[in-house]
Amino acid sequence: MKAINFIFEIHQPFRLKRYRFFDIGNDHYYYDLFLNEDIVSRIAHQSYIPAAQTLLRMIEETKGKFRCAIAVTGVALEQFEQYVPEFIDVLRKLADTGKVEFLATTYAHSLASLTDPEEFRAQVKEHSQKIHDLFGLTPTTFRNTQLIYSDDIAPQIQALGFKGCITEGAKHILGWKSPNYVYNAISAPKLKLLLKNSKLSDDIAFRFSDTSWNEYPLTADKYIDWIASTPIEEQIINLSINLEAFGGLHLASSGILQFLEALPRFAAERGIDFWTPTEAITKLKPVDTLNVVHTISDADEARDTSAWMGNDLQHEAIEKLYSVGERVRLSQDRSLKQDWLYLQASDHFYYMSTKHFADGEVHSHFSPYETPFQAFTNYMNVLADFLVRVDEQFPESVDNEELNALLKTIRNQAREIETLTRERDTYRQNLEQYNIEHKPKAGPAVPPAEPAPAPKKRACRTKKSKE
Repeated sequence: MKAINFIFEIHQPFRLKRYRFFDIGNDHYYYDLFLNEDIVSRIAHQSYIPAAQTLLRMIEETKGKFRCAIAVTGVALEQFEQYVPEFIDVLRKLADTGKVEFLATTYAHSLASLTDPEEFRAQVKEHSQKIHDLFGLTPTTFRNTQLIYSDDIAPQIQALGFKGCITEGAKHILGWKSPNYVYNAISAPKLKLLLKNSKLSDDIAFRFSDTSWNEYPLTADKYIDWIASTPIEEQIINLSINLEAFGGLHLASSGILQFLEALPRFAAERGIDFWTPTEAITKLKPVDTLNVVHTISDADEARDTSAWMGNDLQHEAIEKLYSVGERVRLSQDRSLKQDWLYLQASDHFYYMSTKHFADGEVHSHFSPYETPFQAFTNYMNVLADFLVRVDEQFPESVDNEELNALLKTIRNQAREIETLTRERDTYRQNLEQYNIEHKPKAGPAVPPAEPAPAPKKRACRTKKSKE
């Protein structure tokens, strides 16, 4: 039996307004409200909502045989709640079917897994809580920002309680191996890896409406034939695709939504199922371990992190941003913490990429800036104001001994609270179990004892006063 694991990605950053040098210290609001509302609303009505409704019909028409996964970032969900709440309603309907798995990811679509492990943990937990609050689901499988993964990151993912992780089936990592199997992480043996089949994913995501492509037009029966023709022992085909491809990058007039909706019918004819990631890692055993010494991602031909960390501009911006991570986490200023999250979105650093040729075209397509240098200058102006605000709360003079002592105290308190909470839960469970085991058996009713008669009052004798 062969199965398709569809993973649909949804992310929109909070885009920055044009922020000039003279705004530093005077203007603490950094975002382009009009641009964000315009882009998010347009893409939602043009792509996200029609595509999600198509997925809902596919589940209903197949009586639940079609299944898929969705990875939507926290910052995207915030904007949907604000600008297009009707899309949240459609996502809730998908969640209610029980056939759609919502994956965990970083809240801000950030690079925290590469730079700040504590921030990485905090964001993943915050995102999982957001998913639970909105859809009543608790994610069990993890998908990092742009499928970023390495042997150093795997233990962090496993420590967060996830059983599986989605990452890129990079050719330079796999060599002769196929991405169409389940693997184990070499540095976290209990963590199972599902690898994206880049070719089959990109055939839809990037080539579907390309009239110069030698396989154009791509039809549902042809696509399913390609999957069916893979070796019989290759049981899982992981397709990770931006949901914006359906009606956004490829307009609805291209027929891409009809293509998507027709896939289950042809898959059924060829005996191909649809599984969620959790189903895949539960049903299939790993065939081998995967060793990823150098970090991989799904970006560009290199499949590395150079899309965000490939030049001096990006390195400087990232270094300055994450240099204040500890201080921001100590702060009780909600506005500061919110800006900290929004400024971590990997998109800001992606816009600074100076990679050219084919990659350059992809980078410039998504950027609201004319050049990477404009993106860098604008971001650094915003960051300069943000750093001033951080410094006002936690001056650099508190940099070493005092700050470290404060952090140590806070961490010790947090560990103590966590230990006491576990002990309390254990005692509570033991008490409940004891009450169950020692619950008195039902017997004949015993009449209540009659109350004892009240003692008689003695008469008080008063001494006669001597005359």
